[in-house]
Amino acid sequence: MEQKRLKELLEAVAGGAVTPDDAMERLRNLPFEDIGFAKVDHHRHLRKGYPETVFAQGKTPEQVVAIVTRMREHGSNVLATRCSREVVDAVVSAHPDAVHHEIARALTITVEPPRARAGYAAVVCAGTSDMPVAEEAAVTCEALGTRVNRVYDVGVAGLHRLLEQRPILDGADALVVCAGMEGALPSVVAGLVEQPVVAVPTSVGYGASFGGIAALLGMLNSCATGISVVNIDNGFGAGVLAAMINRIAHGKEQ
Repeated sequence: MEQKRLKELLEAVAGGAVTPDDAMERLRNLPFEDIGFAKVDHHRHLRKGYPETVFAQGKTPEQVVAIVTRMREHGSNVLATRCSREVVDAVVSAHPDAVHHEIARALTITVEPPRARAGYAAVVCAGTSDMPVAEEAAVTCEALGTRVNRVYDVGVAGLHRLLEQRPILDGADALVVCAGMEGALPSVVAGLVEQPVVAVPTSVGYGASFGGIAALLGMLNSCATGISVVNIDNGFGAGVLAAMINRIAHGKEQ
């Protein structure tokens, strides 16, 4: 969106509708805007193809509202992750059209729908307990314009459940696979498909899982090829990577 606004501004200057001084005033907050407690990166979309994401954990509700408001005023879509109930209530009060994705613990505001691309990402999780991380990945993909097919509760304890989903797995541009416990599911999926697999260890499991470390090490030691591993519970990072793969597969134009 920022790229579109910048192009429109340059065209207005070229056509004489906006003076160079007025244009400079409008551009003074690029590439970022200092609002005291944060420097809002309005240039992120131009550099990366998607806006800055608000990591709400550790921020006060007032801080999140201020950042979201400044992003929106610049014409940017908003994705906020790891949102507490207090943050959700504050943002929805200030922006009633904000959408709360409860399981994902995320908020989105759509100023302008992202360009929808062909293809899709498959987001797969081993068990229902892994769904918050999987949904964070799925909501992130969708916020960046990538369609998602969800394949949930197909862990290795009942492998027949996964095999029934082969058509969805085989048709994806990229697969995000979330698992806790011993973290075996991404290895199994990567052994079945030719597409890249983004493995997400979750903190789900009993004591010897060490809060996801066992799953993380299992995924890093996978004998299957084509796996990229993100940090424990990092559904957001996995969703961005899957959306980037989809974007490369189906054209980079914004």
